[in-house]
Amino acid sequence: MERTYHKQEINITEALMSRINELISHYPEDKRKSALLPVLHEVQDAHDNWLSIELMNKVAEILLIKPIEVYEVVSFYTMYNQRPVGKYMFEFCQTSPCCLNGVEDLMDYTCEKLGVKVGEPTPDGLFEVRGVECLGACGYAPMMQLGDFYKEHLTAAKIDQLIDDCKNDTIILHDK
Repeated sequence: MERTYHKQEINITEALMSRINELISHYPEDKRKSALLPVLHEVQDAHDNWLSIELMNKVAEILLIKPIEVYEVVSFYTMYNQRPVGKYMFEFCQTSPCCLNGVEDLMDYTCEKLGVKVGEPTPDGLFEVRGVECLGACGYAPMMQLGDFYKEHLTAAKIDQLIDDCKNDTIILHDK
């Protein structure tokens, strides 16, 4: 598999550093590493929803840990992105209840509608479709996550509406 290197401008503002320090303060001084997950979320949110190697190195420096400790976490969790991603990430649950209720067909439909493959952003950078592990909403299958919110009991018509709402910038991605 060929790996593409993406350059990213690192911008640790005073406000971001203040937030990072606030998160670190919740843990004992000798346990700064415990703040890694929330710090990564804040840093990723402030950097177009992805983390370059240089940015991960900066997080390691701030938390006084080895860079490999950050890489291990970022590469394990699907909520951290290691390359530029679509603004609207359609993360479809791909576990049994959703699959039994047609999520794979909906993923194919969404990819066809957007003209992309799973894991590939649209040329305009607006959309990306991903399959993820269980999102813990089996009773609402098929479902997906879009930003901080679940979209449940999905149908092709609901996908069409979500795409239109995203294109019209009427979708709220985050609850903060």
